[in-house]
Amino acid sequence: MKIFRNLLWTLVFLSLVATGIYWFQRRTPANATAFRTETVNRGELLVSISATGTIEPEDVIDVGAQVAGLILDFGRDAEGKTIDYGSNVKKDMVLAHIDDTLYAAQTAEATAQLESAKATLQRSKADIGQAQAKLKQSEDDWKRAVKLGPSKALSQTSYDGYKAAFDTAKAAVAVAEATIVQAKAGVAQADAALQRVRRNLDYCTIKSPVDGVIIDRRVNIGQTVVASLNAPSLFLLAADLKHMQVWVAVNEADIGKIHEGTPVSYTVDAFPNEKFKGEVSKIRLNASMTQNVVTYTVEITTDNSNGRLLPYLTANVRFELDRRKDVLMVPNGALRWTPNSDQIDPAFRDSLNQRKGRKEGKDKQTKAAGTPPITGQDEKNGNGTLWTLQDNKTRPVKIRTGQSDGVMTEVEGEELSEGLTVVTGVESPSGRAGGAETNPFAPKLPGGRGGGGGPR
Repeated sequence: MKIFRNLLWTLVFLSLVATGIYWFQRRTPANATAFRTETVNRGELLVSISATGTIEPEDVIDVGAQVAGLILDFGRDAEGKTIDYGSNVKKDMVLAHIDDTLYAAQTAEATAQLESAKATLQRSKADIGQAQAKLKQSEDDWKRAVKLGPSKALSQTSYDGYKAAFDTAKAAVAVAEATIVQAKAGVAQADAALQRVRRNLDYCTIKSPVDGVIIDRRVNIGQTVVASLNAPSLFLLAADLKHMQVWVAVNEADIGKIHEGTPVSYTVDAFPNEKFKGEVSKIRLNASMTQNVVTYTVEITTDNSNGRLLPYLTANVRFELDRRKDVLMVPNGALRWTPNSDQIDPAFRDSLNQRKGRKEGKDKQTKAAGTPPITGQDEKNGNGTLWTLQDNKTRPVKIRTGQSDGVMTEVEGEELSEGLTVVTGVESPSGRAGGAETNPFAPKLPGGRGGGGGPR
């Protein structure tokens, strides 16, 4: 019996609730609307361009190998640890050793060839001394033969023999001099060959060209590197991670607004609550095109003294084009929204309709020329209209627009003041948005009405 009584009271309560909802809906007009409003605020407006970039080391060096061979071992970094990712290194510090057995043998061979060439030069010098001595003797003999001449004391055969010996001795000296020149050239050639193989031997020890940090180690111990037309890359070295760059791809429509020295702020996903600063240092002229979109690479310099920024992080960049302080601002939706005629205060409706007629005529001319008409804001002249509420009817407020950050727009006007309430749209009782803020892709339900350009 108790259960039945509780069930009865529950049914009575639900009936009363349903009846109340029914009479409330009957008493509420189906086309009742509520205005969505915002207030005019005073503050700082930042005009910016947003883009996405990548953090890059300021100076990256690709350390390669100029000789082929087996990687024997790695060197030690500034802390005495084996060279690896993130190692801090100093200039001329050993990074790795390549097997130098073949190059050491070539060096020994080249050294022996140089010593042989030097010995040949020494022999050539001794030979020319001997040839010069013989030349002196044959010259003296020839001089005595010339004095005596062919006679009973000196036969013609002996006379001719002295002359031939003298000529032969001069030729021998010339040959010895040429041999010395050849021997000197041989020494120089052997010395050059020795320098070459010594340099190849030195290349077996990979050294750091600058002070920096190892970003990437691309080889392992026991791996064979082969140097051919291109030097194989062993390490990627960043010269200084205390100063970084951000490379940003900027659309061609925005590149004209950016110049060297433009201040920049950006965030990275690794530190979402921290904002970093920088400035534009260079605009590269070699544009790229992807799917018919032309972009230019802009280089931004930024400080990384604390070492928090890591290479190749994605940066969400804002180029700060202009900063307007202590200005009145309204949401852009307030500038785009236009009420229906029945939502306008009757005291202003007639004059607005007259102006609307003249404007529609201009819009038709503009449309014929191929330019879309401007409804809420005259972008060419910087003039616009805001709508305020009085007795649930809207009244126009003429304003002049300034800079915009894409969400808020700077405005000024004689009737404007901080805290003034302006309309941004309407909502039907069902919660369906009206006006300029209505989603054009949302399904439209029957009934109701909203603002934004005229009756539905």
